[in-house]
Amino acid sequence: MDYDKRIVNRLKRAEGQIKGVLTMIEQNKDCRDVITQLSASRTAIDRAIALIVSINLEQCVRDSVETGQDSSELIKEAVNLLVKSN
Repeated sequence: MDYDKRIVNRLKRAEGQIKGVLTMIEQNKDCRDVITQLSASRTAIDRAIALIVSINLEQCVRDSVETGQDSSELIKEAVNLLVKSN
């Protein structure tokens, strides 16, 4: 799978948020602020996961249509990956 630049950007954003959280913890910032940033980091990671699954699913379905294969198992697998990630 070729990873889209959007995925890399999302993960870099999450990386920056995590580094920010570590800095906040080192500076003994308020726990509400730390949790807010951790939640934002988790959201960024969740969105990266969803993007990876959707891009991969789209390509796999196209490939299965071209070869005349049933794509229902691919869709089930993609849904399971999304459910597992939460």
